[in-house]
Amino acid sequence: MKTPIIFNKDDHSASIYIMKVFHTTVDEVWNHFTKSDSLDQWWAPKPWKCQTLKMNFEPEGSWNYAMMGSENEKHFSKVQFHEINFHRSFDYSAFFTDENGNINNEFSASNWLLGFTGVEEGTKLTVNIHFKTTADMMILLEMGFEEGFKMGLHQLEDLLNKKG
Repeated sequence: MKTPIIFNKDDHSASIYIMKVFHTTVDEVWNHFTKSDSLDQWWAPKPWKCQTLKMNFEPEGSWNYAMMGSENEKHFSKVQFHEINFHRSFDYSAFFTDENGNINNEFSASNWLLGFTGVEEGTKLTVNIHFKTTADMMILLEMGFEEGFKMGLHQLEDLLNKKG
């Protein structure tokens, strides 16, 4: 049985809050957010696939990846990591890019803070995403972000449950 996902958007603060509990250790969940081979297994909502182009998980490091559709569509993104607190939290700025990693300025960056907390049931993941404006947040939501991110988290849950 899948654990529920809390997904709240706040128009006033132009932010999204997501929370989900996984029935496994903080170490397992952390690894699936910080290692490219693990991210590639669940980050894209099916039938899409995620392919890491390069990743350097350290402060001011980056993760460049492509989301690939079943009809050879490709969308490119970059994550710029900032502060990393091992097994507790990390934050980053997220951008849409071209295939060479150049930032697409038609879309504003979003700022993400991910938290990993050990709880009785396993690990509580919290994701706080902040946008420059509510309009920027709405653009991402209109692209299907809520459904896609929830699908990815359920794929991660299935992956973690298979390991257990």
